[in-house]
Amino acid sequence: MADKAADDEAAWRDLVAQYRSPASGGAVPWPVREDLPGGPAGGAGAAGDDTDDPVPGVIPAPPRFRVIRPAQPPQQPQSPPAADDDEQFVPPVPPPLPRLDPVSKGAWAALFGGPGYLLLAVMFGWQIPGWAAFCAVAAFVGGFAALVVRMNDRPPEDGPDDGAVV
Repeated sequence: MADKAADDEAAWRDLVAQYRSPASGGAVPWPVREDLPGGPAGGAGAAGDDTDDPVPGVIPAPPRFRVIRPAQPPQQPQSPPAADDDEQFVPPVPPPLPRLDPVSKGAWAALFGGPGYLLLAVMFGWQIPGWAAFCAVAAFVGGFAALVVRMNDRPPEDGPDDGAVV
């Protein structure tokens, strides 16, 4: 194990001895294949060209400009211009809701009452007899069927709506 550590240390020292950095005084040659077309002769990081570049071999980026504007006070929201009262649209009063007949009221009560009873029974932990569960489901199905059968497929009394009226 000690021989392997000694061999690794010797290999490391050999690598460091072979490495020549510009900081230690040795010149690093710049490969010609990395020269930019139209650039200065010898490339941007040619040997002996350490006076212009802060880091040899690195092409400096163009300077960045920053635009500084003076601070402006926040703009106050502008109120909309006052319009004439004659030009404002005032919607008509909506008609009253239609009165439901007793059959429709019963159908809606059955539609929501059956599942509502089952939901409450489950939430409060009530014991539900089989006939009560059957009646709740039957009320739901019956209420739904009654509402579907009573739907109107005819146009309203004042005629069909053909679109917007200007």
